[in-house]
This record gives sequence, structure tokens and C-alpha cells, in this order.
Amino acid sequence: MTRSDLYAQIRSKSSYLCVGLDTDIQKIPSHLRSEPDPVFAFNRAIIEATHEYAVAYKPNLAFYEALGPRGWESLQKTLEIIPKECFTIADAKRGDIGNTSGLYARAFFDKSASGLEFDSVTVAPYMGADSVKPFLAFENKWVILLALTSNPGSHDFQRLALKDSDRALFEEVLLTSAQWGTADQLMYVVGATRADQLARIRELIPDHFLLVPGVGAQGGSLADVSRYGMNSQCGLLVNSSRAIIYASSGEDFARRAADEARAVQQEMAGYLEQYA
Repeated sequence: MTRSDLYAQIRSKSSYLCVGLDTDIQKIPSHLRSEPDPVFAFNRAIIEATHEYAVAYKPNLAFYEALGPRGWESLQKTLEIIPKECFTIADAKRGDIGNTSGLYARAFFDKSASGLEFDSVTVAPYMGADSVKPFLAFENKWVILLALTSNPGSHDFQRLALKDSDRALFEEVLLTSAQWGTADQLMYVVGATRADQLARIRELIPDHFLLVPGVGAQGGSLADVSRYGMNSQCGLLVNSSRAIIYASSGEDFARRAADEARAVQQEMAGYLEQYA
């Protein structure tokens, strides 16, 4: 998917909502557990209920890999029913030496190799350029690089001040990695719980899209993220997982998910009018 395709969908739906498919078989409604593939049945209902409000879906690979081969099958079937106009993110957080990264890229981008074809994959930057560039070799595919995450442990490294510099480590990651590709290939993960850093991030990378988790169950502010993170082409995909997909544990789970997604989309529509 190209940048213009993504922006056109954002404008069409007045939304920059990404729904995280963090589907835990232990948390899905009990009436689905008699289904042949409970995870897929849950995902299908969520997608059907929310796709008119969402521009992207982000399966977290850990929830599928933990189930072994049947989890991979659930993931493949889920990917196939996501509407083609929606942006898809493999939240895999991969990153390894070059030849291994090349194989990871094939796993998520080359349907003839793995049966999967995502639009993007999340990648850890710690091993440097040669661990990221193999993902960038695929046309119209995206790398979403971890930059400033919302977990408590992000303080351990990401915000460390660099010696003889006025920059933090995450700022150096942004500046250096932005040279590896273009704003049509690279996005960055920036946690919503650090909205106060978004203005600074926009100074460093004004044109790139940001994938922003942490809105909803983690307490991030959509208003702050939109105010400080939006650029002239929106430049944001704001992820919500638990607040939408687990809005109810009963038989009305899909309807409640739709209600939550609609509420987020309606709020986003106002911010798009105001800032983009």
C-alpha cells in the first residue's frame, strides 16, 4: 500500500484508527470456544463490526505464535478477510542480522513463501541498518521502527542522554534510521503515554507516519496525540486493542466493539478537521 492510498482511506473514513487484534483465546467470549477456530471466529466478528471505522488492523504475532501451527493458520485466515483497503501491520518486532532479516521479510511480505502478505511489519532497530534494510527492499511495503515505546522499561535505554550530545538515544534512532529509507517506507512506533515528546519528534521527522499505541486501556490521550503528532497528511495511525476488542465478554462483544470504534472514529474526525 502506498502513502497516498493510506491517506485517501484516512480521508474517506475520517479516521486514523488501527484496531489491534491481540486475540487471547483465554479472554474471548466463552460461546465462541466451541467454534472450530475460536480465534478466527472472534477476529472475523471484530473485523466485520469495525471495518467501516478503522483504516488499519494490527495482529500481535505473539498471540498467534503461542498457539503453534493452528495459531499461524488463524492468522493467515484473519489476514485474508481484512478488507483490501485497510492497512495491515504484522506486530512482530523482528530484527536480526541481514540474511535472517531477509527471511523475516519474506515471511510477512511474500505470500508465495509463507501464505502471508502484510503491508508492514514492526522492527526493532537495535542491531542497526543491516538488520532493517532487507525489509525495505520490498516495493510498497513498510517498516515500522520502534522508537519511543509506552512500556515502563522504555526508560532503561530509550531516553538515555547521549554523551557529548543534547539528544536522547531515541532521538538518535529517529535521525539515523530516517536516512535508511524514505517517508514512503518508514513509520515509527511512538507511545501515546509520551504525548509530551511528540512535538519534539515532529521536529526531527516531520513527514513520517507514526504508529501510536497506548490510547485507551493504557490511558493515552487521543487529543494530545492528535494535537502534537498530526501533520498535513495526518501522519498518524492510532492503535486501540483491548478497549475495543474486549469491550464486552458476552454475546454482544462485536456490537460493543463497533460502538467503541465508532466513538473513537467520531473523535478523530474532529481532529482531522482541526489539524490536518
